[in-house]
Amino acid sequence: MSLSIKFFFFIDIKHAIQTSVLSSRWRFIWTSMPYLNFSRDDFYRLPKFSEFVTRVLSGRDNQTEVSSVKLSNFHGKDSDVIVEQIMKYAFSHNIQQLNVACLPQKNVEFPPFRFSSRSLKHLSLTKENFLSYQRIYSCSYVFKATSTWELPVLTTLYLDGVTLCCDENTDKCIDFFSKCANLKNLTLKSCYTKGFKGLSICLPLLSNLTLEDGCGSVNVFNIVAPQLKNLNIRSVFTQDHQYLISAPDLAFLLYEGLVNLSLSTHGFLSLEKADICVSYPDDAHQVLRLLQLLHNSSLLHLTWKLLSFFLHPWN
Repeated sequence: MSLSIKFFFFIDIKHAIQTSVLSSRWRFIWTSMPYLNFSRDDFYRLPKFSEFVTRVLSGRDNQTEVSSVKLSNFHGKDSDVIVEQIMKYAFSHNIQQLNVACLPQKNVEFPPFRFSSRSLKHLSLTKENFLSYQRIYSCSYVFKATSTWELPVLTTLYLDGVTLCCDENTDKCIDFFSKCANLKNLTLKSCYTKGFKGLSICLPLLSNLTLEDGCGSVNVFNIVAPQLKNLNIRSVFTQDHQYLISAPDLAFLLYEGLVNLSLSTHGFLSLEKADICVSYPDDAHQVLRLLQLLHNSSLLHLTWKLLSFFLHPWN
């Protein structure tokens, strides 16, 4: 394949169609592009964009699989319908990578159809924010505990600004990822939880886990990951979370938070580095327990505030 043809695979679908008219040899290249990048940037009115999407999907060569789909800057009334239309098409054409960055106008249960794929390997879902307050007050995509997630080859999952919920309030730990057995990289950023107090992450192949700025009903994280190497926990909230961790191969631990890290584990026998940053430590005994749990680490870094509190806890 020539470089000129490969060029079409990495540009927005609208620009690919516009460029194809420059040469008769390129005229139908866009119909077999495995990469579909849709953006609302070039469409002032949503109906025009909806019409464009319909024409693109109906004009594609249906024998060509969809390797990757990227949806960005989706906002406005009824934009969620267009997202669903594109995703249904992609899932029926063996999609491997899906990146969605949208600002929904209402809470949308995601996925709005059966979320099942034996080809999807990478999934990223981000709630866009045009203003800072929208992160907290705007609507969100919603994953329910009863949602059907059958993604057996998924290796990377990135969720930013979505809602994880349970229809009935429960004290049980809920596992949203039990049917993603091959998941190796998981990031939950600014996710809101509702209706359950415990979140289970039990994944046999998980290697990298990031939990950042989560808030809501969950106060216990139950993590069972025998191959986990890197664990990053960051929080700008004062909510006290408890982490029950079984990860014997953990090599690196990073914690940045306002309050002490409440950690329960049988030990990190392979821990090489622990980086702990606490802004407002409030329990000297908890700090001691944490140091005991991390005693195997060959490199332990504590912030000045936490260390100062440990040395002078009653000042």
